[in-house]
Amino acid sequence: MFELIKANKRRSLALIASFVVVLGLVGAAFGLYIGNGLVGTIAALAFSGTMAFASYWKADKIALAVSRARPADPAQYQRLHNLVEGLCIASGLPKPAVYLIDDPAPNAFATGRDPKHAAIAVTTGLLEKLNRVELEGVLAHELSHIRNYDILVGTLAVTLVGAVALLTNLALRMMWWNGGRVNREGDHKDSGNPLAIIGLVLLIFAPIIAKAMQAAVSRKRESLADVSACQMTRYPPGLISALEKLRDDVTVTHSATTATAHLWIEQPMAGVGDGGKMGRWNRMFDTHPPLEDRIAVLRAL
Repeated sequence: MFELIKANKRRSLALIASFVVVLGLVGAAFGLYIGNGLVGTIAALAFSGTMAFASYWKADKIALAVSRARPADPAQYQRLHNLVEGLCIASGLPKPAVYLIDDPAPNAFATGRDPKHAAIAVTTGLLEKLNRVELEGVLAHELSHIRNYDILVGTLAVTLVGAVALLTNLALRMMWWNGGRVNREGDHKDSGNPLAIIGLVLLIFAPIIAKAMQAAVSRKRESLADVSACQMTRYPPGLISALEKLRDDVTVTHSATTATAHLWIEQPMAGVGDGGKMGRWNRMFDTHPPLEDRIAVLRAL
């Protein structure tokens, strides 16, 4: 189990480093097409850095607001608060803020930047469809995300994907209106320039690459959190039973968006499990590993 945790952490660090490389290359391509490579690259990366810094402090509030989460009243949802508090005491974590989402689909997510500034949100469907032991397993999964700083990794992934998308969109729009890079004399550069061709290809495919890496980051963290949750509760059957109920439930989580999909305990968007000729391509962008695979790993513990 501990080897799995270490391996997943190494892979996640490598993926985040890859994000930074892609972002730097997009910034360089952006600078190339505005006609001043060095200045354009610095400006693009400075903009991305500013956006990343701002989202670091506000991403949790944005995720909760987008999901229409509201604070869970301690008196009305006493069982929920008691379970969170008990798990936090057992694992040495500060108790996060607890939120409720009015949604019939059973799901949950954690957000924040560190254990001292974290929140857990659960849907009303989760409280209705899971028993106490199953709910404890799900909450332990989300607390594992907090303890392992997965919430920070998820925030950075969202930010970097957004930065790549904004930069590529802006660069392609400037190319469309300005006809590509223009030198100081006003002459268009040779469209066959190898650097220009490479830059164009990068700008087109960078958002797809970044999205695939975001999905890979999320998939690794989900498997790690499952194992860590069982370590926290000392009772794998609880989380296994919860994941089986989530697998069998076909309700779509309407409170989720593509921007927050990777935060939830299971893939919340419709279309998961699509087969056919495009099935393998679609699975590249799944934010979660298949529930059957996760259940099989937990049964092997």
